[in-house]
Amino acid sequence: MRHFVYFSKSASTSGNALSGGDLMKAGRMDIAIHSLIQGVFLSHDFRKDVVFHFVFYGMPDPPKHLEIQVKDETVISKKDIGILIKKMLYKYKQGEKTEVFPGCFIEKKSFLGVVEELSEQGKDVFILDKKGEDLRAIKITNEPVFILGDHEGLPKKELKRLKQIAVPVSVGPKIYFASQVVAVVNNELDRREI
Repeated sequence: MRHFVYFSKSASTSGNALSGGDLMKAGRMDIAIHSLIQGVFLSHDFRKDVVFHFVFYGMPDPPKHLEIQVKDETVISKKDIGILIKKMLYKYKQGEKTEVFPGCFIEKKSFLGVVEELSEQGKDVFILDKKGEDLRAIKITNEPVFILGDHEGLPKKELKRLKQIAVPVSVGPKIYFASQVVAVVNNELDRREI
């Protein structure tokens, strides 16, 4: 199983912010949506071997952890990702990890809490970093976790702890959009049949 952990400092933690349809005002939710599409969609199919984690720190009620894994019963389409996220945010229940749709959960959990939990499960954790080791040269096991941020990057106050848990890796000499990075990582794992 592959895991992607996407952090956004500004993505809204309320479904109300998505009601107006302006994804820019909702904390660049457009970046999150494109990243999820690259993470779980294939041409005429889905990646059922991917768990996509969003950790949103925007207002009004941060942090929110949304976990999405496409199952056979999951009804999902590219054009409705914003609606899916909005409904998940609306269905949040304080103190619970709630399954809103098959394979789609929401809870209140910090970014570091999500990463530490995945690490404690024995998964190999990698942080996308332009100064990291080349993705093509590193050893990757069957349970990798890749951490990336939106256009504002990762939280600086937690970066020190993250670098103790995660191996920095780079997808190449250029800086790509978050969604492109997800596609490159998926492609590399596909080539390795991981």
